[in-house]
Amino acid sequence: MLVIADNPAATPIALVAASECTQWREGQTPLARAWLDRGGFEGKQGQWQWLPDASGAPERVAAGAGEGCGLATLGALPHRLPAGDYQLDAAYPAAERHLLVLGWGLGAYRYERYKAAERQPARLAIGAEDAPALAECEAVTLCRDLVNAPANDMLPQHLEAAARELAAAHGADLEVTAGDALLERGLNVIHAVGRASADAPRLIDLRWGEANAPRVTLVGKGVCFDSGGLDLKTAAGMRLMKKDMGGAAHVFALARLVMTGNLPVRLRMLAPAVENAVSANAFRPGDVLRAYDGTTIEIGNTDAEGRLILADALALAAEDSPDLVIDFATLTGAARIALGTELPAMFATDDAVAEGIAAAGAAVEDPVWHLPLHQPYRHMLKSKVADVANAPATPYGGAIAAALFLQRFAGTSPWVHFDIMAWNQRSRPAHPEGGEAMALRAVHRYLAERYGAA
Repeated sequence: MLVIADNPAATPIALVAASECTQWREGQTPLARAWLDRGGFEGKQGQWQWLPDASGAPERVAAGAGEGCGLATLGALPHRLPAGDYQLDAAYPAAERHLLVLGWGLGAYRYERYKAAERQPARLAIGAEDAPALAECEAVTLCRDLVNAPANDMLPQHLEAAARELAAAHGADLEVTAGDALLERGLNVIHAVGRASADAPRLIDLRWGEANAPRVTLVGKGVCFDSGGLDLKTAAGMRLMKKDMGGAAHVFALARLVMTGNLPVRLRMLAPAVENAVSANAFRPGDVLRAYDGTTIEIGNTDAEGRLILADALALAAEDSPDLVIDFATLTGAARIALGTELPAMFATDDAVAEGIAAAGAAVEDPVWHLPLHQPYRHMLKSKVADVANAPATPYGGAIAAALFLQRFAGTSPWVHFDIMAWNQRSRPAHPEGGEAMALRAVHRYLAERYGAA
């Protein structure tokens, strides 16, 4: 939790690097050194220790910085320090301060919609210079809240409501096409994937910015719950499928950052929202669907539904020939096997764009890993009865095969695809267990560097 106000009564926090701890201790009073000895303080990341005033009363806090200032430096302190207000006791370079403040805010997060936390986090007093960190924290919070929500409160209708709230807050235009109206627009695949649900499938389409500005289109997979369809998942495989709308959550949060920062772009955000349910009218293995651009798709597996709804959305996006198209999707287990759950896979048709995003991610501690669009693997998507199959018969190279499927619909504009987990399976400083934003801040930094301030 952050406090947007200077608070003279806030407890100062002194950051101490492990390599400088011995020298720093020499400048402390004998009483303070005794407290540090008693607490075993060595400047390690995550350590903290009260320091006394002349009377021996607690006055300030020493916090271990390890070997550098980053997201993790203060990320654990909001729930370790006693409740109250704190402030950094020294000036830091802007990039370091940004990560310190953001790390505190991200670490303070807890999802409390249904159950109150046992205690409220300590608060950090910030100033006007910390507005960008606050904006990023609020965007990540939006993403995490959407992903953490259970499917009974985050079906397509609820995702639409969140989009309407976002559009209203920033003066954006919003168009939603739902139910059979999808068929009238030729968005047949989105309709087919979502028609078995009692909550109608829909396409959320948000537009913002000057018409003559560079056009940036964001596309997010919004499978609000994924049962696997008729190719039903196991109970264990279904347990976390409330997070399968994580791609949509990411583009909502990224759109918020773009609009809050007033980036000089013409933004379009497309989020196909469906529940992949089981019913008498569910789409079936072996069905052939006709996508928005006319491509016929043979269904090899109904559990490969995310790429299907993205196919329609990407084909629609390509009509505008935008300057850049970026999609986010919780798409394949293969990407997680390759890179683990904490490192998102990135595919791109433009190496310069990919390198720029990777560099931006490294600068803001939001890493991504560039995987290849290895064209020879397109053979895995061949169909005898349709233009393309949605799922290969082999388990090998699954993330690449899925990306190649999407590339078919992405048009000729530079295109970036993120295959993400959107979930922390363990708690780390600044990264509590649960819904998570991945590659979000990397892309925002890249866009801000590429297009500049308004």
